[in-house]
Amino acid sequence: MKNIDIAGITVGNDQPLTIIAGPCQLESADHAQMIAGQMKEACEKAGAQYVFKASYDKANRTSLSGKRGPGIDAGLQILAEIGKEFTVPVLTDVHTAEQCALAADAVDILQIPAFLCRQTDMLLAAGETGKAINIKKGQFLAPWDMENVVKKVESTGNTKILLTERGTSFGYNTLVTDMRGLPQMAKGGYPVVMDATHSVQQPGGKGGSTGGQREFAPLMARAAVSLGIAAVFIETHEDPDQAPSDGPNMIYLDQMSSLVDSLMQFDTLAKANPIRI
Repeated sequence: MKNIDIAGITVGNDQPLTIIAGPCQLESADHAQMIAGQMKEACEKAGAQYVFKASYDKANRTSLSGKRGPGIDAGLQILAEIGKEFTVPVLTDVHTAEQCALAADAVDILQIPAFLCRQTDMLLAAGETGKAINIKKGQFLAPWDMENVVKKVESTGNTKILLTERGTSFGYNTLVTDMRGLPQMAKGGYPVVMDATHSVQQPGGKGGSTGGQREFAPLMARAAVSLGIAAVFIETHEDPDQAPSDGPNMIYLDQMSSLVDSLMQFDTLAKANPIRI
């Protein structure tokens, strides 16, 4: 079982739960600071570890008209400031091999989007930064297929790897999550993360944008944490219906404190009585 030290926290399947949370895309420095502050307070109160997340660019929007964010230069500056101000690890997506080194100078965790999880050049570039790498399992992959993905990053000498479940394509505009995938991926020894909000997406479900069923996101988080995992990934916003992206599956910010508290109770029970597969 591998535990990964990241900017003052230790992430592992047998460690206290880590909450990776923030808005889908960066909107402004003030907005990011507001969410980071409230989430850090909620996690500290509940005894959870906290990682702030946000994307400087949403490069895979459903339609050309979808808002993408502030871009890499302004976005990375905001993210670096969040890490310093709140003393928390920061995670962001990268979309090309060239972006990896740039992002690594500003954040603690590079995230490989699900659609790009088999892009060899990107995985190698990310691994070579030496930063922690969170790889989202593609909607088109089985859990055991991630072994080959992991080997690509390991080939760089980097073993600071997290693996994220975010649902599997089930049919038109629909995802399904097989909870067996979490312990199956954990067999490789790396920390496993459940993406509770993207797993309830309805990709392209609104025609020009993605739909979602946010009412089921807490359910997905609770079910996953009850198995004993390293972290939960949750996108949150004070007014999801007005968010520039992924609003339909994001959880209201004012509901997060209660959710984190309940997740820690499930986590305590799960870690005290670990499941063996």
